[in-house]
Parts: sequence; C-alpha cells; structure tokens
Amino acid sequence: MNSDPGIPTVAPEDVGLSAVRLRRIDDAMRRYVDEGKLVSIVTVVCRQGKVAHFECFGTQDQKVPTQRDTIFRIYSMTKPIATVAAMMLYEEGLFQLDDPVADYIPELKDVKGFAGAGVPPVDLARPITIRHLMTHTSGLTYGFLGTSPVDAMYNQAKILRPDHSTKQMVQTLATLPLVNQPGEAWRYSVSTDVLGHFVEVVSGMSLDAFFRTRILEPLGMVDTGFWVREGQGHRFATNYGPAQDGGIRVIDDPATSRFSRPQKFFSGGSGLVSTAADYCRFCHLLLDKGAFGGARLLGRKTVELMTMNHLPAAIMPISLGLSEGLSELPGEGFGLGGAVLLDVPASGSPGSVGTFRWGGAATTAFWVDYREELVGLLLTQFMPANHYRIRSEFKTLVYQAVVE
Repeated sequence: MNSDPGIPTVAPEDVGLSAVRLRRIDDAMRRYVDEGKLVSIVTVVCRQGKVAHFECFGTQDQKVPTQRDTIFRIYSMTKPIATVAAMMLYEEGLFQLDDPVADYIPELKDVKGFAGAGVPPVDLARPITIRHLMTHTSGLTYGFLGTSPVDAMYNQAKILRPDHSTKQMVQTLATLPLVNQPGEAWRYSVSTDVLGHFVEVVSGMSLDAFFRTRILEPLGMVDTGFWVREGQGHRFATNYGPAQDGGIRVIDDPATSRFSRPQKFFSGGSGLVSTAADYCRFCHLLLDKGAFGGARLLGRKTVELMTMNHLPAAIMPISLGLSEGLSELPGEGFGLGGAVLLDVPASGSPGSVGTFRWGGAATTAFWVDYREELVGLLLTQFMPANHYRIRSEFKTLVYQAVVE
C-alpha cells in the first residue's frame, strides 16, 4: 500500500497557486457526489515537483470513504506506460521507430487493407511501423468506437478477449483487414495492445513482468498492475454507468470484476489498475524528463521525442470517433502514447503549448504541462467517459488557480 506520491507537499502559494482558488475544485467535485452523478473522486495538482492539492471525495463503494490509496481502473491511461516500456527498449538500440512491425511480429506480415464491402482486400502501400502503433496511425481500429465494416469484423472476432494472450490477439488481427492504409489517418485503436505484444517479443518478458520489474517497482508504484493483488480488494473502487431512470448503476462490482483476479491478457492499451499516488509518480517521470525518485528510465531527449507532435497536418484534427458527445480533440496533435497540445485557443481551454496528456474510459485523466511545471490528475469511475464534462471542468479549475 502506498498513499504517498513520493514528492513534497507544500502550501499552494509556495508554488504560485492560490489556495482559495484551488478550493473551487473541492466545491465542484462535491457537487458531482452530492447530486448523485459520481460516487468516488480523487484530484491531484502538483507544481514545480511538489503536491499543492490532493483531495478525495465520496466513497469508493457507497460505504467506504475514498482514500488516497483507493484503487481505480485507469484503462487507457495504461497506454503512456506501455509506450514508455517500448521507448526503454528503443533506447537500448533494439529497434527504430520506422521499423516495420512485421519484422518483429511475423504474423502481421501479410495484413491487407480494406477496399470496400464485397471487394477483395488490397496490399498495403507501406508497412505498419512501430511509430504507427505509438501514434494510432496504423490502420487498426477498436471495433466498439467506430461504425465501419472493419469495426463490425473486430466486434465479431472479439479482438480483446480476456481468455487470450496478446499473441493470440495478434494472430486474430492478422486475419482482418486494416480500416485504412498505414499513416493515412488517425484512428484510436488496439495499436497499443499490439505495441504491448511487441514489448513482450523484443524483451523476452511478459508485459506484466516488464512493467513490474522495469517501471513499476523502480518508480515505487506498488499498487499498480493488471489486477488488484491479494489483500488490496478492500481498496478497489466500484465502477458506475448511467441508469435508465437518469441515476447511476453499478457496471463493474469489485467482487466480480475481472480486475479482481489474475489476468491472462496483458492489455498494453487498457489493462492496468492504479492509485492517485502511484500515477502521480508516473506523471513526474514524464515531467522530470525520464527520471523520478532516483530511478532513470528514459533519457531527456527521448521524453522530448515522445511529447512532440508526430502527426502531419493533413490528418488533423483528430477524433476519438465516439458515437455521442464531443469526440474531436481540437488544437491537439499526438505524440508517442499521448496527445500534445499545439493550439491553446483552438482547444477551448487554458493550457500551454506542448502539454502532454491522456485519459481513460472510466473518466480518468492526467496532463503534464512542461511550461508551467504543472501536473493535473483526476480519477473517478464512471463510463462512458464523455457522459459528464468533469475532465474539462477540472482542467479549467486547475488553471484558474495559477496566479504566479
């Protein structure tokens, strides 16, 4: 158990934040709980490598108060961790970003491109590369987010099966066409799950073992993993969704959750559970350009490479492809493993050019603002993530507290 993010706690004014203004975060989060919209929330704000705000709201299961060590499903906030894993191998000289994935995962050598319903698939104009996986430009898709015929094929094939290994997932993917040619569009996808298998192939370790020994243990992220470990279940939060009557309902009970038992499928795209204290450590690894708590996982220039935009203008703006609510990401490009803010006015919210961020399906979010030396972290458990505006509201509430 670890409720300590491993960095000093200071008065907000010591790092150019207003304590009075930060309390607006508390008021807003309590409204979500009091109005029955959300049950459990944790918010963290750090600046200049110090914690200025770390608050918990509600209950993790409608009975036990939310704590700093409450365990949350972070889903797609797994993706930046998987990308760091791959970039550690990149720094060892084991691959280059524009290497064809099939050089390492032969199953993907003969993948074709979708050419239309009833039309034979076509050869690829260029191979899928490691960079394509990291930037979601591979031509792979997710199935549940899109409406193309290929998405229907993914759904029918049940790509992300918990009873399969990552190798079995890749073998299934190899039988399906890409929705578009590699590099021609940004499409949120299973790319990072394939990247996770790539890490396994190149390292010779399971993704669980690589994460644990190369990233989580060195950073002191003792409560992060692919499932809730024995003795931790009393800290695992319930996940909720909208009910037909307008209220909320339980959609994943900790007692029966797949995250409460050992996993076979180590999803690099969405598989981890974590705590606010743990993920704060990972955010500061990014903020401090690859080092945290005496452990250096990446070099400074590698983190800078990760947090640059890698998308050409022709395929922006990018969109998550959600069927309801706001899905476009205006003003943002995409780096290796996360979005990069390019145009603050276009984004419609305060921030700084170069900010690196991402979120998860259960309404979690983080960002690292290098210019302001600012980290924001929001954890709750509600799906779908675009049901409320809490993530954008939290971002506004953090930045309005910056006074120096």
